[in-house]
Amino acid sequence: MTLPPPARVLTVAGSDSGGGAGIQADLKTMLALGVHGMSVITAVTAQNSLGVRGSWDLPQEAVRAQFRAVVDDIGVQAVKTGMLGSAELAGTVADLVTGLDVPVVVDPVGVSKHGDSLLRGDAPDVVRTRLLPLATVATPNLDEVTRLTGIVVTDREGMRAAADAVLACGPRWALVKGGHLPGADRHAECADLLSDGRTERWFHAPRHANAHTHGTGCTLASALASYLALGHEVPAAVGLAKSYVTGAIAAGFPLGAGIGPVDHGWRTRTR
Repeated sequence: MTLPPPARVLTVAGSDSGGGAGIQADLKTMLALGVHGMSVITAVTAQNSLGVRGSWDLPQEAVRAQFRAVVDDIGVQAVKTGMLGSAELAGTVADLVTGLDVPVVVDPVGVSKHGDSLLRGDAPDVVRTRLLPLATVATPNLDEVTRLTGIVVTDREGMRAAADAVLACGPRWALVKGGHLPGADRHAECADLLSDGRTERWFHAPRHANAHTHGTGCTLASALASYLALGHEVPAAVGLAKSYVTGAIAAGFPLGAGIGPVDHGWRTRTR
């Protein structure tokens, strides 16, 4: 008997040659969660465990062609956007996503784990004004909140103000990630806040003493998109995605001389 195809999830993001973040992290996450991952590459980066050595945007026509090839033939049940690089590419992706009747997870990637800029020039303005209004869920960390809204978060109450500011940009839900909260390393837990402007839910997880966390944001956003494609409502999908990424962080492993990746295959890997 032929089984039906798995749910289909499309990631629109940059390529990470080191394999820990970006398109590579997204596709590994999707495979681990049982969905069929597809990709639109927006940029190619040369990076490793020490940082990004170079980044090259793809032409807008190449991004459009990849998107149309997948969506028009195979179809999608959820979309996740990550690194977009330039204002022009951010606008192109916003145009492409407009009209899709599927969940859209926008991860407004601003800088790499090593501090390298991945959203240049006026791109944050385009993400804020054109892409966030199309999002089912936006998943900024605290640095990205500041870049998008100007709000600097110093405590959990500030995370509420950050969620309100992100929601004012138009997404249905805001998931504000609190892992970068000042002084967070002194707490036993890290917390993320999910809000739709009417209700809020806090998601707590133990803080693991593991420096190898490259790809955390990409992994969470692609896990969220995967669970939405599988039919879960947003709060449930966030809880499942948070559980998956927490396990991946705990199992993160060293590569090279710098920051290693989270382990996308932690649920099935044997060591």
